[in-house]
Order: sequence, then structure tokens, then C-alpha cells
Amino acid sequence: MTTRVIIVRHGQSSYNAQRLIQGRSDESVVTEKGRQDAQKVGNTLSSLTIDAIYCSPLQRARTTAEIIQNCFKEPPTLSPTEQLREVDLPLWEKLHKDEVAKKFPEDYKCWKQRPHEFKMVLSTSEGQREHFPVLSLYEQAQEFWKNLLEKHQNQTILIVAHNGINRCLIMSAIGVPPSHYHRIQQSNCCINVLNFTGSWGETVQLESLNQTSHLGIPIPPPRSADNVLRLLFIRHGETQWNRESRFQGIRDIPLNENGKKQAQKAADFLKEINIDFGVSSPLLRPKETAEIILQYHSDITLDLRPALTEICHGLWEGKLETEIEANFPGMLKQWKDAPETVQMPEGETLQQVWDRAVACWQEIVKNYSNDPNPKIGIVVAHDAINKVILCELLGLNPANFWNIKQGNGCVSVIDYPKGVDGHPVLQAINLTSHLGGVLDQTAAGAL
Repeated sequence: MTTRVIIVRHGQSSYNAQRLIQGRSDESVVTEKGRQDAQKVGNTLSSLTIDAIYCSPLQRARTTAEIIQNCFKEPPTLSPTEQLREVDLPLWEKLHKDEVAKKFPEDYKCWKQRPHEFKMVLSTSEGQREHFPVLSLYEQAQEFWKNLLEKHQNQTILIVAHNGINRCLIMSAIGVPPSHYHRIQQSNCCINVLNFTGSWGETVQLESLNQTSHLGIPIPPPRSADNVLRLLFIRHGETQWNRESRFQGIRDIPLNENGKKQAQKAADFLKEINIDFGVSSPLLRPKETAEIILQYHSDITLDLRPALTEICHGLWEGKLETEIEANFPGMLKQWKDAPETVQMPEGETLQQVWDRAVACWQEIVKNYSNDPNPKIGIVVAHDAINKVILCELLGLNPANFWNIKQGNGCVSVIDYPKGVDGHPVLQAINLTSHLGGVLDQTAAGAL
């Protein structure tokens, strides 16, 4: 990867604690808790080589950035920039969220359900004008990326900013549309990692979203206490074929010893969570992973779903990349550059995998949203299966397949606050901190 970008949200602010809308107001300051959490972020990142830090000029973000900066033996340069300012909500600033919902019911509903259509009509010296906060912020994020990437090829950059602009930075980088603004979460002092392969417009990989374990919070809490359904979405542990970068597909390869250790670490990571059900692909590697995780939840019968079986690679299965290139010249490059156009020889297309996996996921959500009591379950599957489902939830398409990373033994967290009838919230993607460190160190093997 050419440029690695680590994105952090500022520590808890006084307005966060009071549930007041901040926007671009600069009255909100970092609380003592926020300062302590910023110190934890700094301690966590201090072992990495950071070439530069950029932050919002608003004091809650700048203070957080300064605390983090001071944790480095050789502190990177800190550059505040206007392009990292928070979403502009001038008519709502300093109001309590409940007051906004009551005072502007239709606007607030639009903000929550159709953020890309939400607008404010502002009075200016030249008359009234329409302001679209999310669309404007999305464009701001795109401009920031264009400027940043020109300056920092082959470097690691840290950004410290806000909930809204962080979302738009991540979304615009990997192609998530503005309509899905509320589908991703940014907790105070969370850590996100993006890997850019080149200049703006080239492939970007979301390595992780909303890490919070460095704060003593293994996985982010739901936005509301009455969240209907939480799915802990897990990729199986490592196999020997993963380690060798050998294509597996539907071949029934078991976990290797490291894969079993990864599954055990995932089990320990999720041990204190009250898991109500478990779903898995029927192949050995996810099934073994699920069984190891559920050892602490012995009353659960694993629900095996054939539709979650990994993509069938056909004649590629069991082969290394060099062997595939020799037998199917140029096809491997096509798979990496335009995966949505590839018909696996005697195997599946990505669209076929997408259709069966997403249909299965929606059925799981429907089945477990009917209970009057909130439910938490694990779903254990494969690299391609997990990627296509996460892409679907983010409003992406098969062409975006490589934009999402899924490490062996990773955990993603998806909430359905309103159940099957509402939008999902991707609380976290590709958490691997339980396997060691902020960065995903798992094998980068074939599917």
C-alpha cells in the first residue's frame, strides 16, 4: 500500500457529554475523560512511524491531536486545516438533540433517514440560500484527499477530526454514497485505518473501522439501549492454504494451529458478551471457528447455512497465483482490477456469490428481529462472503470488492436498531486488535 492513513475522532467533549449539537461551534472543550482517552490513543499509536498529523482547527480536535502528538518520542508535525472542520449545522448548533427532534420534526427525520437530501435554508446578506450539510461535507472530504495524497505518497499519516467529517473521509475514500452517512459509527477517540494504493481515484482499502479496544471497550456499544439486533460478523481463522496464499474456495480446508489460536483469541475477546445464537457456513474452517467461540455459550446450537459457503473458484482451487497465471494468463490481473467482470473457470461470478450471500444475510436478520427481546448473535463465514455482505450494507457494488479488508479471525459489528425494517449501523469493521496491535497483521493469503 502506498499511503496509510489513520483517522481518529476527538476525545469526549463538553457538548458530547451534554448531548448538544456541536457542528462548527468552537465553544465545546475536551473533558477530563476525553483527555485521558486521547492519552490512550497516543500511547497506542506511539510505536508506529507517523510522518505527519493533520487536525481540525476546532479546539476539541486540536487538543486531542496535541495530546496524541506529545506521546511520540519524535513528535510529527501537527497541521490544522480548514478541510477537517466538522459538518456545518448552523441552525441547530448548541441545541440539545431532543430539542432539535421536537422543534424541527420533519427536518430531523430527513436528517436521520435521507441525509443526502437534508438541507437548511440560511439567510445571508444576498438573500436566502440552500445549504446541504452532508453533501457539502462529502465534497470537503474529497478535496482534502486530493490535496493530501499528492504530498504524502508512501507515508503514514494521522488525522484527528470529528464524527461527521471522519465519516465522509472514510465514505468518499471507498465509494460509500452520502445517503449512507448514518450507517457507520465513529466513537470518541476511535481509530480507523485506510490504505491508499496510489493517487486519488485509485483503489482504497478500509482496513478497519471504529476500533475502541485501546480504550478498554472491546466493541463499540449500540447507539440506543433498545437496539433490536446485533450481529458479530466474523471471518474464520487461518488455514494452511491461507498461509501459503493458495486459493481455497469451496475446498473444505480445516484451521491450522495458528487459526485455532486466532479463534480462541476471538472467543476470549467476545467472552463477556451475552450471545444468543450462532450462524456459520458449513465448511470446516468457519464451523471450527464458530465452535471455539461458542465454547463459552454451550446452550447454543450452531445454525449452518450453505448459502454462506465461500465463492467457488472452480479450476483455480488448490493453486497458487503463479500457477493460475500460467494456466489462465491475464485472468488473475482482471480479478484484482475488475473482480465484478470475472467468471471463475467452472466456478462462480462475484454477482452470484453476492446474490446468495446477501439473501441469506437478510433472512438471518429477519429471523432474529422478530423476538421482542434484543438479540446478539455471531455469523461466521469467509473472506469473499463477508466482503460482499459488508459492501451491500455500505451501498457499494461488486466492483468495490477489494475496498473492504477481512483478516482471519476478525470481528465486525453490525447493529439493526429498528430490526429488519430499519437501516443497519456498521459499528465496527475488521477488528483484529485481539490478535495483536492496531494494524491487521493476519495472513494476506488467497480467498
